Amino acid sequence: MPILLAVLASLALAGCSDRDADLCDTPSTLPVPRFVSLKFGEVYARNGPGEDHRILWVWRSKGMPLKVVAETSDWRRVQGPDGVPGWAHKRVLDGRLTVMRARPGRAPMRAGPRDDARIVAWLVPNAVAVLEKSDGDWRKIKVSGETGWVRSGEVWGAGGPTPCRPREH
Repeated sequence: MPILLAVLASLALAGCSDRDADLCDTPSTLPVPRFVSLKFGEVYARNGPGEDHRILWVWRSKGMPLKVVAETSDWRRVQGPDGVPGWAHKRVLDGRLTVMRARPGRAPMRAGPRDDARIVAWLVPNAVAVLEKSDGDWRKIKVSGETGWVRSGEVWGAGGPTPCRPREH
């Protein structure tokens, strides 16, 4: 019986994967870091968590993936593919998972998650695609009506789930 309890306790501490059993110790109860996307075509990046902070730049790419690296109850410190952080209000961010071709040159989108699979389309630089599925080192994406698989290293953005510690009571 003690061994069974120890196994159950270790599973409970494994992360946030079990429905609502474990919540992350963050204001949103979601893991940090994690990926989100821009909800609108114009989003301000500020130098602090509040509208009284200076606007650093404006993102103009609806759906662009961003990595949440810190958060308050209403604000998220995020990074784009260039790694430069800024703060955005949670209302302008979406939980929809997307990826972006952040490297120069086109990336092949394949019919299956294999290097020898037929090329069905090309992902061009700065293109944003919806992430449909992750399978190891492969990402199934959809963009402009085309669906295909790309290697994870060819895109920037969402991947597998991010584990977190359970919230302390």
